[in-house]
Amino acid sequence: MSGALEHIRVLDLTRVLAGPYCTMILGDLGAEVLKVEAPGGSDETRKWGPPFQNDVSAYYLCANRNKKSITVNLKTDEGIQTIKELVKESDVVIHNFKTGTMERFGIDYDNLANINPRLIYCSITGFGETGPYKDLPGYDFIIQGMSGLMSITGDEASGPQKVGVAIADILTGLYAAIGIQAAIIERNQSGKGQKLDLSLYDSAVSALINIGSNYLMSGKIPSRLGNHHANIVPYQTFNTMDGEMVIAIGNDNQFKTFCTILGKKQYSEDDRFRTNPARVANRDILIPLIQEILVTKPTSYWLDLCHENNVPCGPIQNLQEVAEDPQLSARDMFLETEHPTAGIIKMIGSPLKLSRTPVTLRYHPPNAGEHNEEILQSIKTNLNQE
Repeated sequence: MSGALEHIRVLDLTRVLAGPYCTMILGDLGAEVLKVEAPGGSDETRKWGPPFQNDVSAYYLCANRNKKSITVNLKTDEGIQTIKELVKESDVVIHNFKTGTMERFGIDYDNLANINPRLIYCSITGFGETGPYKDLPGYDFIIQGMSGLMSITGDEASGPQKVGVAIADILTGLYAAIGIQAAIIERNQSGKGQKLDLSLYDSAVSALINIGSNYLMSGKIPSRLGNHHANIVPYQTFNTMDGEMVIAIGNDNQFKTFCTILGKKQYSEDDRFRTNPARVANRDILIPLIQEILVTKPTSYWLDLCHENNVPCGPIQNLQEVAEDPQLSARDMFLETEHPTAGIIKMIGSPLKLSRTPVTLRYHPPNAGEHNEEILQSIKTNLNQE
């Protein structure tokens, strides 16, 4: 079966995470992705570690499958000409150079659109190509701090905390993949390409969702609630006899059932707790009452009872438990493939499940320049045909 995007060629001039994550998604969906690096390999993540497997970085492997690799020296006329020749046969160009870099190379949107008017051109920067911050370098950690995400992550004792993964990069990669596919769909109607201007800062701020909306409505700066929820109670972690678990009560009927499980049906009839707004207002009273009961039994006891009664809950799993979870195995969320240098490698799979054009693993994350000969030969063939 063919991939949903197998008719699309992507010229990928990105490195590190946001851009490569976007292009891996497009590659998973069947697009031909040509990863462009400087000779020797210029994606910094190739050297980020440990861990390494036969000198291949786990970080690099996480975002670069389903791509071919070509090395090009953009500081030479020959290198720039190679890019321009590839653009003729490409649908998408994506880069994450600093603002103004592509213009200095002469491969900015205006120049490349003259070569290929149907080109979708995506720029990923820290702060976008407009505004007073446009020339500042933007890294995920900085963006998490500036965007407000860190101000609402952690608790009052911990101080501001970043998310455990580079979430601003991931969000930007996802938005870029969405925007690129939208532009491709629109191109089918207009016949014209366009430019996309994505920024980590914009993407991170968009993720404030209800917390951002709460502030815009109330003007009240939110405090850090740790594992509590600003608008729903009880919706947090609780200690049990032998560990911790998550209880996520989404409505009043679920709360009534949960109270029955706890042996405290009267809580759901108490005016202080009967409705969610009341529970939010009386959080400091209700939570200790629930905690006092949950700590008397092990996690498995409460998980079984909650699952039997359709009360939303879950364990807090470490990465070994995640990797061994039978649900994820059934969903093909862990893959193995052979890499020419690293040997057999394990990767997290794609969450995209398409019935007729499924995601497939076609190419291992490439070594730098692994497909130079193949790609350069295709350029020569195209030139001979012109």
